Amino acid sequence: MAATGEALTPQGYIQHHLTNLSVGEGFWTWHIDSLFFSVGLGVLFLWLFRSVGKKATTGVPGKLQCFVEMIVEFVDSSVKETFHGRNPVIAPLALTIFVWVFMMNFMDMVPVDWIPELAMAAGIPYMKVVPTTDLNITFSMAIGVFLLIIYYSIKVKGISGFVKELTLQPFNHKAMIPVNLLLETVTLIAKPISLALRLFGNLYAGELIFILIALMYGANWALSTLGVTLQLGWLIFHILVITLQAFIFMMLTIVYLSMAHEDH
Repeated sequence: MAATGEALTPQGYIQHHLTNLSVGEGFWTWHIDSLFFSVGLGVLFLWLFRSVGKKATTGVPGKLQCFVEMIVEFVDSSVKETFHGRNPVIAPLALTIFVWVFMMNFMDMVPVDWIPELAMAAGIPYMKVVPTTDLNITFSMAIGVFLLIIYYSIKVKGISGFVKELTLQPFNHKAMIPVNLLLETVTLIAKPISLALRLFGNLYAGELIFILIALMYGANWALSTLGVTLQLGWLIFHILVITLQAFIFMMLTIVYLSMAHEDH
């Protein structure tokens, strides 16, 4: 339904669900819904894990403590197998990325009309509930990882070592410095771009499929029945997608930071 109460066309319905609640103009446009859900889920993650850590017992753990310990052990083993340096920040960073990205992705499991309809009832015209379907969110996280790559590359190798890595690889000859610089710069910049676009593309496509399936409801009983079946099937499959995308973002971050710690 539109904010005025008029029925939306299929095109309008899709456009409505893919529009962010925004303020500002141009470069300084702020997507309020993406910021609200991403920050809110981040706070929820910190509160949940902190409360479990404070109440942790050495005896038989509860279900929640057992679940959190499984996640921590999984991330810890992934870091030990992939990261080849020494840095106490990497494991907590990997845990934060995995859980936070998964929680943002998991918002895709909420039926597409529930929160937008509640928002419209409260007078809010748009409400996009999956932060990782917003390119601004995925790029901001990827840029954060990129800055860490630059920081640790300079910290471990020094400015001269970092410059040499960009200019003397893969061809260790002064005449090839321009070619090396071009290749290595493209490779370096491609890291955050690939991180951001991979997460955004998969979640945006998944959300769009949910919206298209939702259009089948109310047409007739046959399409509605088919829509329920497709919704359930895509929901089950999409659980694997959102988990895999959180894992890939975490693993690539670990790999990139491990490469930044390698002193040639």
